[in-house]
Amino acid sequence: MCSKYLFLFCLLVCIAEALPEQKSFNVIDYGAIADGKTDNTEAFLKAWSDACNWDGNASTFFIPKGTFMLKSVVFKGPCKSWSVFRIEGVLRAPIDPSLFTDKKWLNFRYVDHLSVNGGGTLDGQGSATRQICKNNPKCQTLFTTMEFDFVTNGSVENVYSVDSKGGHFIMFACENMTFTNLTLSSPVTSRNTDGIKIGHSKEINIKSVNIGTGDDCIAMISGTRNVQISDVYCGPGHGISVGSMGKNDGEENIQDIVIKNCTFNGTSNGLRIKTWASPLKETLYASNFSYEDITMNNVQQPIVIDQHYCPLRNCDPKEDSYVQISNVTYKNIQGIGSTDIAANFNCSKIKPCENIIVENINFWRYGVKGKEQTNFCSHVHGSSYGTQIPPSCI
Repeated sequence: MCSKYLFLFCLLVCIAEALPEQKSFNVIDYGAIADGKTDNTEAFLKAWSDACNWDGNASTFFIPKGTFMLKSVVFKGPCKSWSVFRIEGVLRAPIDPSLFTDKKWLNFRYVDHLSVNGGGTLDGQGSATRQICKNNPKCQTLFTTMEFDFVTNGSVENVYSVDSKGGHFIMFACENMTFTNLTLSSPVTSRNTDGIKIGHSKEINIKSVNIGTGDDCIAMISGTRNVQISDVYCGPGHGISVGSMGKNDGEENIQDIVIKNCTFNGTSNGLRIKTWASPLKETLYASNFSYEDITMNNVQQPIVIDQHYCPLRNCDPKEDSYVQISNVTYKNIQGIGSTDIAANFNCSKIKPCENIIVENINFWRYGVKGKEQTNFCSHVHGSSYGTQIPPSCI
């Protein structure tokens, strides 16, 4: 019996020793210089190539403390092992937009089991770029800080993204992604600087993220489904948005979204669903959304369903949307609004909003002690329960 156990023990030891170890690939070893000026694109690509092709348990692409200038770069998979992209230093984007070869600064493509972490900073230098481009209408400024395309089983945690040129993080065609313990910051005056934008992706979890931008804190567009958002602080910015939808042919439904335990401070919108006032006759569906335990302070439009969205006046705001919105629940939503309307349900006449549930809503008018707000309802069907301040119009 003892010899049998001894044999099994030896076998396990041999297997463990046979497995390749994890390996770290330090960009300094590939010639990267942390002076904030030198272009390190080539060094980073060489380090990524070796890390991605490491045939072991996991590889770590390591960026130590220091400031590394980097042009637009694609970190492309598939990789042979799990990939850790560890940022302990600062990655700095060029100010000159002509140095970008793509609309994305840092782009991960076709990577499975990717982890971005390390406590470091992504500095987009967006303010400086907008300054040199302000008198040149042809100057491109909207470069995404970090984009994930066709990435699966990934995570981004403990990273700071500041002063983005365009959006901070974008996901396209991704699955099973987690974003936690992040801080995303752009000036409130910087246009089109979404915090996190999700499209054609599913099984997304966003938790414990602090976002202040000049656009949506989080935006979910065509083909987004199964998203969990919790413990997000949003402000300044345009709130958390579903859409816009219904502008272009070939769009896909948005469904199964849960947003809870979030705080909005000084935002233009809180919880917004927007669909275009569009002549498109193809029916799309936005369904199964749950908003729960939300606090707002000094928010212009706390709750919005806008099915006559026409921001550029290049459409007819009187046109009805063909997007069918249904099964939306607002529960335990409270705070202070900065305009007279707390909930604005401006739904489509052709496709009225169905099964809109409001439960325990409590809003007051900012700056006017004791003054209640009002609600607006158009072509909306549903029910209301519990506390309703102001009185429900459903």
